[in-house]
Amino acid sequence: MKQVSTIDAIRAEVTGLKSQGKTIAFVPTMGALHKGHLSLIRLAKEKADEVVVSIYVNPEQFGPNEDFGSYPRQMEDDLNACEEEGVALVFTPNDKIMYGSGKKYFRIELDELNAHMDGGSRPGFFEGIVLVVNKFFNIVKPDYAVFGQKDIQQFQILSRMVEEFNHDIEMIAGPIARANDGLALSSRNAYLNDHERKAAPGLYRALKYVEKQIRDGVMEPGLLLKHQQDELEAKGFKNDYLNVFSMENMQPVEKLKSGKKYILAGAAYLGKTRLIDNIILDL
Repeated sequence: MKQVSTIDAIRAEVTGLKSQGKTIAFVPTMGALHKGHLSLIRLAKEKADEVVVSIYVNPEQFGPNEDFGSYPRQMEDDLNACEEEGVALVFTPNDKIMYGSGKKYFRIELDELNAHMDGGSRPGFFEGIVLVVNKFFNIVKPDYAVFGQKDIQQFQILSRMVEEFNHDIEMIAGPIARANDGLALSSRNAYLNDHERKAAPGLYRALKYVEKQIRDGVMEPGLLLKHQQDELEAKGFKNDYLNVFSMENMQPVEKLKSGKKYILAGAAYLGKTRLIDNIILDL
């Protein structure tokens, strides 16, 4: 495994692998790797000959009052994990390499896809993600890019970006990795204290309950969702959103239809930790 930190170096390494006829799968991360990240790396290995992982905490996707400064960073552990998983290349740029130090004349704008869910709660969040991933795709030029379903809105937005910007990349979504009690794995779970950690799977249980009711025939789940939000509040959660959204445009849906795909998704704060989770409904 090689670790490189400059654009010229990662391009040279990838070009060398491609000259050998090898395909490349790319797994972008912000580090603090956990079993969910490792599952994505393993999925990437199934799809391509070699895997490239990036480790970069992107400042452009953090709001002014968010946790950029305290976001967990553990580069040595992350590099060891990548090596154990057989990663070929790890790209570890800094802010100057990714964004330069001069005036910027261009920016990313999104329409509609970021109006709700995480985009509605975190202004500028997806603009920052699209910016950095677009840059990564132009730098690495992978054949495949692997992301986790936990960030389903991110995956849908980036898939649309690939289509509209004509990136020759196949997008792959890996399933949500969960702890034994159902909690979706996340680097930010490290913020949870013992009491919060025990309560945290409640968000997933709420989603599973709503999913069962929908699959049993409830096609207008508004009251059901409100009841589950009330239950979560009673358990110490501070709700952000809990709703069903269109898979196509990320808009909330009040009445479901058979033959359509939806995202049942929720986000809530538990203490200072923001938890997100989702279930894909293929009705």
